[in-house]
Amino acid sequence: MSSTASRPTSSPPRNAPGDFPATTNANTSTGTGTGAGTSRSTGILCSLRTQLRRAAPALLAYGAVRLVSLLLLTLWAHHQHHGVWPVLATQWDADWYLGIAQHGYTRHLGTRYDANNLAFFPLYPVLVKAVAVLTPGTRATTGLAISIVASFLAAWGVFAVGHHLHGRRVAILLTFLWAALPVGLVQWMGYTESLFTAFAAWSLYAVLTGRWLWAGALASLSGLTRPTGIAAAAAVTVTALLSLRHRFSPRVLAAAALAPAGWFAYVGWVGVRLGRWDGYFAVQRLWHNDWDGGAETLRRMREVLVLDSRPELFLVMVTLTLIVSVVLYALGAWDRQPLPLLVFTGVLLLIVLGSGGVYFPRARFLLPGFPLLLPLALHLSRASPRFRALAVSAALLGSAYWSAYMALVWPSAP
Repeated sequence: MSSTASRPTSSPPRNAPGDFPATTNANTSTGTGTGAGTSRSTGILCSLRTQLRRAAPALLAYGAVRLVSLLLLTLWAHHQHHGVWPVLATQWDADWYLGIAQHGYTRHLGTRYDANNLAFFPLYPVLVKAVAVLTPGTRATTGLAISIVASFLAAWGVFAVGHHLHGRRVAILLTFLWAALPVGLVQWMGYTESLFTAFAAWSLYAVLTGRWLWAGALASLSGLTRPTGIAAAAAVTVTALLSLRHRFSPRVLAAAALAPAGWFAYVGWVGVRLGRWDGYFAVQRLWHNDWDGGAETLRRMREVLVLDSRPELFLVMVTLTLIVSVVLYALGAWDRQPLPLLVFTGVLLLIVLGSGGVYFPRARFLLPGFPLLLPLALHLSRASPRFRALAVSAALLGSAYWSAYMALVWPSAP
């Protein structure tokens, strides 16, 4: 691939692949403010319909992967006389988010490990609480519905980034690969990964297409959704500040400041609530999430791959996911991916690999890092139809198996 094929343009051309068409100029409309506003609204709606039609194959592929995984999970759970609903909507982190939506956050740090709900960022439980007031059913139903809707918005965003950079075939394959990750079932659970990926993907797309204020706002929302939202904020802020070297723009400067605002707002609020400047980090220490530069990660990898004669199968999958992710990042850097993608995935990897916290959820923590899959999508797009069909089938079946195994055999959180 050409070394410049992945580079974003500072001012994208009109109607470039993946871009929204330019809105109608007011001078060509009815000449009134109302007419101009109506023209703009009509143009935006037409653009969204066009975008949705273009992304439809990718969204159908995404839905197919999730439904196949759900079918195998249901059959496996039925064989074990186990319910599917609790697995998807009410266990592990989902239970924490439902508790926050019901009772709010604690006001004290405490001394118990793995017990302080201030470790969980607020946007998802706030949405659950707000939407549940307006809809029938339980908060658990609402939370799962939000995750499923967000997963399709995320898949659409993944497609938009892939289409903008490499065209439709690569974009569809990228969306499929993101759906078929071994821990992909989490996308349809009461977790925050789908919501976070939606914000991150569309924020990256906005950067690539020069929509700076949208990029900053969406990155800020990602920072209210997960601790790793700082990765999306870094992607926007670093790219914006570097672009200011060539030409000053108030919008770009505003995006650079806005992007990390959500993350800093929550971290600062926790500090005020607990009455100490390092309140959020003190909470994280109670969840064993100290930064150690990767020493614990390397120790666990060695334990799983070398020392343990019969390692847990799920931990082997997590370990291989981490190793493959580092390799894919190196390939993306070699292929000169756009800077926002490299910063996003680089910071995400740095956080996940450098943490001294629990090891087993780290494949899930990397779920939003869809740009890591671009080298695989590019390779599959150039492969023979037979090889591509075999690879897609293997990925689909593997994802369905790992999702069911993760939910029904692995005894801890995903």
